[in-house]
Amino acid sequence: MADKDKPDDLQPAERLGGADGIDRPASGGTSASPEKPRKLKRHIFLKIDSWLDSTLWNAGYDLAEAWEEITIFFRRFRVRGLKKLGFEIAGEAMTLGTAGMVLLLALAQPAFEETKKDWRNHDNFAVTFLDRYGNTIGHRGIIHENSVPVDELPDHLVKAVLATEDRRFFEHFGIDFIGLARAMTENAKAGSVVQGGSTLTQQLAKNLFLTNERSIERKIKEAYLALWLEANLSKQEILSLYLDRAYMGGGTFGAAAASQFYFGKNITEVTLAEAAMLAGLFKAPAKYAPHVNLPAARARANDVLTNMVQSGLMTEGQVVAARRNPASVIDRDKKEAPDFFLDWAFEEVQRIAARFKDHTLVVRTTIDLGLQQAAEEAVASSLREYGESYNVKQGAVVMVENGGAVRAMVGGRDYGESQFNRATRALRQPGSSFKMYTYALAMENGYTPQTVVVDGPVAWGNWSPQNYGRSYAGRVTMETALAKSINTIPVRLAKEKLGIDAIIQTTKAMGVETPIKKDVTIPLGTSEVTVMDQATAYAVLPAGGYASRRHGIAQIVNYAGDVLYDFERDAPQPERILSEQAARSMNQMMTKIPYIGTARRAAVDGILTAGKTGTTQAYRDAWFVGYTGNYTAAVWFGNDDYTSTNNMTGGSLPAMTFKKLMDYAHQGIDIKPIPGVDQPMPAKEAKPQVADAANPDALPPMVRPRSLSSQSTRLIRELATRLKSADALSAPAGTAQAAIEPQTTGSTGR
Repeated sequence: MADKDKPDDLQPAERLGGADGIDRPASGGTSASPEKPRKLKRHIFLKIDSWLDSTLWNAGYDLAEAWEEITIFFRRFRVRGLKKLGFEIAGEAMTLGTAGMVLLLALAQPAFEETKKDWRNHDNFAVTFLDRYGNTIGHRGIIHENSVPVDELPDHLVKAVLATEDRRFFEHFGIDFIGLARAMTENAKAGSVVQGGSTLTQQLAKNLFLTNERSIERKIKEAYLALWLEANLSKQEILSLYLDRAYMGGGTFGAAAASQFYFGKNITEVTLAEAAMLAGLFKAPAKYAPHVNLPAARARANDVLTNMVQSGLMTEGQVVAARRNPASVIDRDKKEAPDFFLDWAFEEVQRIAARFKDHTLVVRTTIDLGLQQAAEEAVASSLREYGESYNVKQGAVVMVENGGAVRAMVGGRDYGESQFNRATRALRQPGSSFKMYTYALAMENGYTPQTVVVDGPVAWGNWSPQNYGRSYAGRVTMETALAKSINTIPVRLAKEKLGIDAIIQTTKAMGVETPIKKDVTIPLGTSEVTVMDQATAYAVLPAGGYASRRHGIAQIVNYAGDVLYDFERDAPQPERILSEQAARSMNQMMTKIPYIGTARRAAVDGILTAGKTGTTQAYRDAWFVGYTGNYTAAVWFGNDDYTSTNNMTGGSLPAMTFKKLMDYAHQGIDIKPIPGVDQPMPAKEAKPQVADAANPDALPPMVRPRSLSSQSTRLIRELATRLKSADALSAPAGTAQAAIEPQTTGSTGR
């Protein structure tokens, strides 16, 4: 009975003769006492072990039971056949859709950074721009007196805009999938793009934050920013901003400014016919601008009236009078404003004048409208003559007078078609025109034009650059290597002597603002830059090694006449970038390229010319950046979608365009020498292309109209300089007061 009263877990130990299972003599009570603590501890551990085993087993059993119940429950919803296929497709769509949304959001993050800035800032500026001679050339910014709230706009104007641009504007949330499907259907039926799928909000997002560059990334950003605008602004605010910010042709921005420009009346007074004409400008302002092509503008206005009827916003009876009596416009000069330059200059004004209290300003710029027109014509004529044969559709030019003043800027072939400024915003690979920076650094490190280098195979890691002709010249001078645009030489210099970091620092010091990617291939121009970057940096060479001080703003004045900013007074003095010897050596080498090198079509008639060509892989980009003692110009040709041209090199169309512009620019002016070049101008091997019996299709060279002779211009400038520095005149004592006060003696009081 005693055994039954003992706990069951102690019985095995007792049968073995002890708590630890070791047999011991039954007698000797004194030996059992030390074993009690050990026996108690082991008893606790056994309990813990037992509890863990039972708990884990029970948890696993309960989990299995629960899973079984869940499985049995969901078996009720099991589908087969076509239903199963539908569920599988829906499940995969949800998975891929979620992944796609995450990817799109990641791509849109850079765009959302723009919303953190004060994107309404230029509402605070109303700027009137003057050219270098004081003539008005355009306006930028929102003039608040002309900005009319949506509630005060004519009802027929709002209806015309919505019927044409976004019929479901008040129904969608920024992206209209129904409208997009309708546009795709109409485009498929027509076999071309006849309707756009972008909503009015998407177009506003592009105008506020993005550019007109055609890319998938831009469309993704545009969609997300449209959603952001819808979440942060009301529909009325979005519509008001759209009407105020859109380009309307003729250098005007916003419907209010366009109404004044085309009809000479306030936007609140426009008729239905005039409202239809204004609404038709949003699609293609350059094509339908009434002061340029009135028949096309009226035809487009008739389409807008049809849209209003089809959308149910008006009846045919309400628009018939507008069809029979189309709008007439004020006669305007067809001369277009330098809009690409004005866009860039407006950004410069905002940067400079942000600290000023006055934001209603008059700005004298550096642009020369004669040179601007010549630059536009040079690009346009080159594309007309050779665009189709070379398969190239776009070009850009920046022209800087040596000293830093930007005299001309062309950001594309047609501002009305695309306001994207390819001169200041497009990032393109410069190709061999980038080699100038490597050679300039080499001259700084003790090389000379006559230093002998080896043109041979070179490897940098897994990369082995090849020359254009897949051959090697052996031992050549630095001058010959640059003139012939040998690829292996700058790579060997960068690898063995100069280093990539030093080359990057040189580009920054010379004026390249675009970040340069740190890569072994950059000596051959694989890192992207802008046309403005190239013009700024190359202008260091004709400046004798000093910073070019590129600028487009000469003076900023408020309406009270106070000079708030003057470049000559407020801009820092130029710093030396290259030593005098390095600049001299670079000029000696660069002046050989248009005569014995790759740029023989760029040599200006009778004037020493320097510069470098650039052609990128697959012929996507072609460059020529060159200079004389008077001007520096960077010329680029390519396609917005990065498609290859038809074997166009920098020595072809860019070089010819440079020559057209420079031939015009140097007519009737004093020719300045290129610093450090003492030898006479080399004989030019390539003859200029002119219209004659052998070349009947060639255009005659542009002729610069003569206004003043160079001697008269020089004398007037000298006189102006002397007048500025002359002391003020002072009248003899006692005469000044009498000279300015009226005679009061004998006054009749009249």
